[in-house]
Amino acid sequence: MLALLAFLGFCFAPRLRDMKDRRFFALPDIAIPDACGGLIGGGIDTHRIEAHWDEVLRLTVSIGAGQVSASEVLKKLAAYPRTNSLAWALREIGRLERTPFALAWLREPDLHRRANAGFNKGETRNALARAVLFHRLGEPRDRSFENQVYRASELNLLIAAIILWNTRYLQAALNALAAKGATIQATLIRHVAPLARDHIGLTGSYIWAADKRPGPGKLRSLRRAGSFLAE
Repeated sequence: MLALLAFLGFCFAPRLRDMKDRRFFALPDIAIPDACGGLIGGGIDTHRIEAHWDEVLRLTVSIGAGQVSASEVLKKLAAYPRTNSLAWALREIGRLERTPFALAWLREPDLHRRANAGFNKGETRNALARAVLFHRLGEPRDRSFENQVYRASELNLLIAAIILWNTRYLQAALNALAAKGATIQATLIRHVAPLARDHIGLTGSYIWAADKRPGPGKLRSLRRAGSFLAE
């Protein structure tokens, strides 16, 4: 995973757990201090990387061009990692990418916060998907692959609609606060994700009263802060 993402130009910052059990990997011909000997899990086989460099580049170009999906490639490589030379080369590149990232994880507390913030947003999005997919107890039971794709597409469409709704009203709320002279720090705004669902009626009766609809391009009037708590 780290190897392919690095070649595709993405910076992957996963949460690293159980750091005390993790080991680092060193390049050949590098002297390892005795104090760090217990942290080194082995060396990186640069010869294997060099031997399959062109194959790795072809694979990366194929994924980037959309000729093959990354998930399908990883699935096939994971099926026989010990007998596939390309999988071994990618593993060595992954070790080469993971070691400096793990060292940065130990040195930079800000990296922890940014990784945890991204992880929490992803989990919140997954929680929203589970809340929306309440039909049949949240289990897609379609047998054909085509129907499963339709079900997933419908779920993504509903989630996108909720995110768009929340985004527009969050911006309207920020504009209303700014108009009243409130100072909002940009560092706080970036932590607000449009994934809330407590104000959305996912179950029950759906009533669209014509006289209560806002006009085209208009939004409903905003609630006063704390007013929804009394409803």
